[in-house]
Amino acid sequence: MAFRRVVKGTILIGGGAVATVFGLSQFSQYRNKHGALASVEASECRPLHMHSTLPSRESQLEALRETCEFDILIIGGGATGSGCALDAVTRGLTTALVERDDFSSGTSSRSTKLIHGGVRYLQTAIMKLDFDQYRMVKEALHERANLLEIAPHLSSPLPIMLPVYKWWQLPYYWVGIKLYDLVAGSQCLKSSYVLSKSKALELFPMLRKDKLVGAIVYYDGQHNDARMNLAIALTAARYGAATANYTEVVCLLKKTDPKSGASRVCGARCRDVLTGQEFDVRAKCVINATGPFTDSVRKMDEQKVPNICQPSAGVHIVMPGYYSPDNMGLLDPSTSDGRVIFFLPWQKMTIAGTTDTATEVTSHPIPTEEDINFILTEVRNYLSCDVEVRRGDVLAAWSGIRPLVTDPNSKDTQSISRNHVVHVSDSGLVTIAGGKWTTYRSMAEDTIDAAVRAHGLRAGPCKTVGLFLQGGEGWSPTLYIRLVQDYGLESEVAQHLSNTFGDKAFEVAKLAQVTGKRWPIVGNRLVSEFPYIESEIEYAIQEYACTAVDVIARRTRLAFLNVQAADEALPRIIEIMGKKLKWSEQKKKEQLAEAKKFLYYEMGYKARSEQLTDRSEITLSPADIERYKKRFHMFDKDGKGFITIVDVQRVLESINLQINERALHEILNEVDLNKNGQVELNEFLQLMTAIQKGFVSGSRLAVLMKAAEENIHQRDRISVDRSGGGL
Repeated sequence: MAFRRVVKGTILIGGGAVATVFGLSQFSQYRNKHGALASVEASECRPLHMHSTLPSRESQLEALRETCEFDILIIGGGATGSGCALDAVTRGLTTALVERDDFSSGTSSRSTKLIHGGVRYLQTAIMKLDFDQYRMVKEALHERANLLEIAPHLSSPLPIMLPVYKWWQLPYYWVGIKLYDLVAGSQCLKSSYVLSKSKALELFPMLRKDKLVGAIVYYDGQHNDARMNLAIALTAARYGAATANYTEVVCLLKKTDPKSGASRVCGARCRDVLTGQEFDVRAKCVINATGPFTDSVRKMDEQKVPNICQPSAGVHIVMPGYYSPDNMGLLDPSTSDGRVIFFLPWQKMTIAGTTDTATEVTSHPIPTEEDINFILTEVRNYLSCDVEVRRGDVLAAWSGIRPLVTDPNSKDTQSISRNHVVHVSDSGLVTIAGGKWTTYRSMAEDTIDAAVRAHGLRAGPCKTVGLFLQGGEGWSPTLYIRLVQDYGLESEVAQHLSNTFGDKAFEVAKLAQVTGKRWPIVGNRLVSEFPYIESEIEYAIQEYACTAVDVIARRTRLAFLNVQAADEALPRIIEIMGKKLKWSEQKKKEQLAEAKKFLYYEMGYKARSEQLTDRSEITLSPADIERYKKRFHMFDKDGKGFITIVDVQRVLESINLQINERALHEILNEVDLNKNGQVELNEFLQLMTAIQKGFVSGSRLAVLMKAAEENIHQRDRISVDRSGGGL
């Protein structure tokens, strides 16, 4: 108690002084800006009209082709571009948005899933007296509060624990975290607090115990990033913006200004990626909001312009939910190489990341084995030795490219800006770059303000503060109960629909097919262990999903949660989409191949397959080899040296278990390293070595064969569901 009193005294004296210096300096400016904005909105705002139904993609493309001239054309459908579209259209500007892939297909779907101000940025602001860093943190904390308000179904506060292993760090971190609360002011989610060692272990039992002094818990926000991005884009579309995914900008259109004789950007030549059709979209102002691809669009405007984007790759991994408590994250403030690692519960799984390494700009970033193992090593440093952190428990892995930028408006063009940058070129192209997910709305506001000034557009004030995103306005935490009662959905499925679609969840429930079971009455799952149901596929098409990857990665998050489960769901997803979109058999095959390629390279399946290859070394002890040979020969009765589906079926029939041939093929294919349709003894021993080392977990063949051996005389039923293992 005495030590805690000392800590609190430190906060009141040291923390209060620093917070006062920084906080009061910004408070007046902040209140003046937003107070003035509020009064303008109150006096001038007109009621906004929202479409009751979402326009189809075809009608959106028609609007792009047929509109004589838009006020604003936005290139890029990530969080920032979609935010710009929503800001512009709600100001009364005719607005168009084009995205060459899918909404949120890039960086915006590959984040740490946090809505935060940035504790580490506040530390830098204080230690270096960096006013810009402080201002960025304050702005982000304001935007955090706004985002939690306008999309309550997609976001929520999350407590994050900062474990402390040295006594002197406790007051140091306590002051820093309390300053974080103080800078947030009235928008602080919940007050941070100190935990004793025993209480910290009670809340986070997986934590490493030795040398633990205590912990500090603070609050930030968490969200479903891809669905949040989509909600922004769909809300813009409902307010009248012509938004189209899979629409690529081929080149910028220019005209000569009759007054100055200068060349001015006046639109873009676009191509429908799905059909190949090209058309012009004309606009008074063109905004470049393409994230890592900022420079490629800038060079369409002026070929010799220097690059401003400094791309950095951040890798994340997903592990089973048992690695973390259901509602408590973990922050490692100083990894072995000085970076920050988050370890967070997300969608009933555990997400860990991120790395920060220089990279080349690409549409298809690939997580490397080196980065995956770095994250696993850091996780091991903080978890109890009782918890075996296995490489095989990595269920998915991805890499996102963070577009750090240098400011072309600054004299020092080499220094990286941690804040966002808005730049207007000589020809009128407006570029918004840098920044962070949390501040997308204020970035959009600054961008549209700059566009209005630079192009003399007639526009009302910004209206996006407090403007609900699609699904948010009619949502409540108990909405899922109505879904259960009115439609007969499973409780878990109903909660998922409520927390994904908000008040639009009823539209998804109406599409759900009858199961034919006593319970649930409707809602056939795509895979048994996840609450995604088939009617979401049909609804995804209404939400502009055009490919199978759109569904597994962004309309659902299956690819980000468990790449193997996503792979198993693909045939049914493609079957449903093919029926609705009238795909040919050839088209279905192409979609399956593209989706499998996406999972293999971008979601970590490649890294998984490299854990077990036909070149893997067998390092089992002689006793283990004999034990596993005996198990193998129980299936290989004929002594062929390999087992096939027929051999497995024969053993299963002897214990009265039936598994369909397709499932058996999938089970054997996981271990069939040379892909010859059979599992050889050597392959089986390589599998057992990989399992023993922790490189592979949850192998259904290994579980099945072990269970068959143990129960061959008891004739018990054997479960072959995935056991929580991963890549």
